[in-house]
Amino acid sequence: MHRVTPAGKRIVVGVDGSPSSEQALRWAVGQARLTGDPVDAVICWTLPTVYGRAPMSVDRELGRAAGKVLDQVVARAFGGVRPAEVRTTAVPGNAAEVLVERSREADLLVVGNRGPGGFGAALLGSVCQYCAQHATCPVVVLRDSAG
Repeated sequence: MHRVTPAGKRIVVGVDGSPSSEQALRWAVGQARLTGDPVDAVICWTLPTVYGRAPMSVDRELGRAAGKVLDQVVARAFGGVRPAEVRTTAVPGNAAEVLVERSREADLLVVGNRGPGGFGAALLGSVCQYCAQHATCPVVVLRDSAG
């Protein structure tokens, strides 16, 4: 029996190449196998801050590099076999804002948390916290199990 996925039904997962984002991707695929929803794995990049505008070729190169990182994370997470549920997208922009926007009509947003950065008292990273506060769907935050 083939399950038809209603428009907008999906799981969005943020990937940045970190072990926690790889764990988030694996968790999202496991959940997708239970629900029948596809997984949109999203990686984001921003142009470095420079005076003036960067050439369009820099934007394209950053997009290709981000897409390559995303493909490598998917391959590493699943032993080189890409799950049928996973769709990948490399998107320019602030990761927190892009993930919240991409998850507007999603069933679930999944992100990894690398732990506190320079501010030791922080419980969640800035992307995790922004997603938890602004997403219109449930948010799952996974910590790196090795950390």
